[in-house]
Amino acid sequence: MKTPEMWRRRPSEGTVVSLEIIENMLDDLLEHELSTAPHVLRTLVVELNADLPTVREVVAHLAPQQRHGLRPLPAPLPLVPPIANEFADLRFTDADRDLLLAAALCLEDRLDPVLEFAARSAHEIVAGPVGQHLTIHAGRFRFADPRLAIWLRETTASAVQVDVHERLGAIFGRRGEQVSADWHRARSSLRGDPSTASELIRIARELSEGGDADRALLLAAEAASHAVGVERDDARLVAGAAAIGAGYAAEASGWLGSLFPDGTERYRLQGLGGLVVALAHLHGDVPDIDATELRPRTDDHDDWYAWTKAAALAAVLCAERGDRSGMRSWLDALRDGCARVGAESRLRDPVVALSWLLVGERETTAAEGTGPVSGSVLGALRAALDDDIDGGLRILANGEGTMGAEIDPFVAGFEYSPLVQAYRAVTETLLLTWRGDISQARQCLIAAAVVSPVAIPFAGLAVALARRLDLAVLGTLSPFARSLTAALPSGLRVERLVDRGIEAYLDGAFAKAAAFLRLWQDRGAPEAVFGIPGLDEVAPAARERTPRRVEPGEEDSARRLCARVIDAPEGRWRAEFAEVHVEARALRSPFARARVEALIGIHTVIHGERMTGRRHLGTARNLFEDAGAAAWAAAMERRIERLGPADGGVGAEDDHLAACRRAWETQLTVRELEVAMLVVGGTMNREIAERLNVSVRTVEVHVGRLLAKFDVRTRVELTALAHRTDQFL
Repeated sequence: MKTPEMWRRRPSEGTVVSLEIIENMLDDLLEHELSTAPHVLRTLVVELNADLPTVREVVAHLAPQQRHGLRPLPAPLPLVPPIANEFADLRFTDADRDLLLAAALCLEDRLDPVLEFAARSAHEIVAGPVGQHLTIHAGRFRFADPRLAIWLRETTASAVQVDVHERLGAIFGRRGEQVSADWHRARSSLRGDPSTASELIRIARELSEGGDADRALLLAAEAASHAVGVERDDARLVAGAAAIGAGYAAEASGWLGSLFPDGTERYRLQGLGGLVVALAHLHGDVPDIDATELRPRTDDHDDWYAWTKAAALAAVLCAERGDRSGMRSWLDALRDGCARVGAESRLRDPVVALSWLLVGERETTAAEGTGPVSGSVLGALRAALDDDIDGGLRILANGEGTMGAEIDPFVAGFEYSPLVQAYRAVTETLLLTWRGDISQARQCLIAAAVVSPVAIPFAGLAVALARRLDLAVLGTLSPFARSLTAALPSGLRVERLVDRGIEAYLDGAFAKAAAFLRLWQDRGAPEAVFGIPGLDEVAPAARERTPRRVEPGEEDSARRLCARVIDAPEGRWRAEFAEVHVEARALRSPFARARVEALIGIHTVIHGERMTGRRHLGTARNLFEDAGAAAWAAAMERRIERLGPADGGVGAEDDHLAACRRAWETQLTVRELEVAMLVVGGTMNREIAERLNVSVRTVEVHVGRLLAKFDVRTRVELTALAHRTDQFL
């Protein structure tokens, strides 16, 4: 019997596809309002010979959930006009057409069965009319143009396909290759053949556990269409597990949801965890269900273990979303289940540690797990949050090499799945971002996005990261980030206001950036559970909040240093800036340190010391370049240029009060800003009251607040400060 490794690989596996091609196609599809997840598009590019018109036509025929990776692509892909036109003039003898059709219908790419089917040698095939359409090497074959397989399957009568399946089934049966024999027998059966289901389910489970989720789903779905009774529940379970392993959340919810409420209890319990994952991704939150109502009604160990693992998954999913109450409830169920099945150290402790870590509590337990999630991901995050990011990255790298030897009780059977690989990739991206390697983090995420469902882990964290990393490197959103955003289910949201604020800030539109951040604050300043780069430069109110962010201590230190620069009292700003500068030099992240240096430079210029400000801005620019944050580096360069010649010569300047307004917009309310600008313009309190249609007492209150905010004593000092505040904030 063949092992999963011997089975035919999907066409996309091992095939090199240029990221530039993917990016250009993503952009084209977005322009045609056909947003497509990057990993879905990569599969289409390979299977459609990288032909853009064909890809666009096929994508237009797909349902949104298929385009966004929530359901698998149809097999075969639609026969669109570009494919039909490409092969319209092909003419084959019946024997040659049957040979090519057999190649298109085979599960495997081994040449021997096809030779037996055609009763020809490899030399005869290569030398004949079929040779130009098949590439044969080392006992295997592939279509020279994979679109031909689609054309063959879609233009061949059903009766002919049934006959080819029957012949192939007989060939594989004689060869003792039961899985392929059952597959072709099932495909040729017009009324269903329950006898084929058992072997298809078995190999589908093996394929799923080996990481080949797509073919596992194909086989399990076929088995489900033939199986009856308990075996049908088993097929549905395997299909649902394979679907969630591939990231097909909507498909998984269909298969696993079909087990409730009428399926066999054992299969319901085994499918519960996958169903919770699927529904949480689709709807944003973990389903509001009572775990006790789903407890096993027997003392069977396997049933209790399945229920316990579902509780573990639900607890972590709640933690990813910052839902402490839900997390605690599921952790209670986890503890109950682990006590019954004796999995305290293997399952309970690592899951409890991971759950509390994800909501910002890191000292609850020092438990360590095994495998790619409860071992590598937990260990990497824990190291990073202890400011050992390099150690965390090493844990991830070492885990990649030992996955085959370690079973992860938390995700047993899914260690090789695309979903678990996505968790590892998003964790690596997050750590690289925290380390300040912005460009490398972006490349890591893009590479993962074209092969795995990166939007699922950590409640869509990859989408937020993709957007922030794009803004740091490009200053705008790339087709990758825009496509990931569009593919995110409606239940999950990304914080667009902060992104738009960053984009405006880097473009020099400071008032616009401040407006976006004020809107964000008005909405309660929602943030991801994990700390990712925001825009503390123009969000002073956000600094007053104390969210429990999951981030290394160095990230928190950098934000606090930025706050000290912005809030430095007027009377001792030089001393404060000097202290902040010394502390910033201890920051290991070039990106975090650059943000602090940039603020010191900006506020030094505001206080009238351009040459000192220029030096800090130059340091910030160099650090941004080192981090690969090209857009931030370019923004610093523009500010340095606007400061005029380095020798202190005077360059062209804007009106000081207009520049002052831009500077103060980020620090004052709308009414305070109105009063401040009238005061520094020489308008007396009574006239201000008349202009704003308020009482003189109200104006006096506003003026008092302004003097306190800027740490000045009189209107004269406030006016002097305004005229020192130039255009370079």
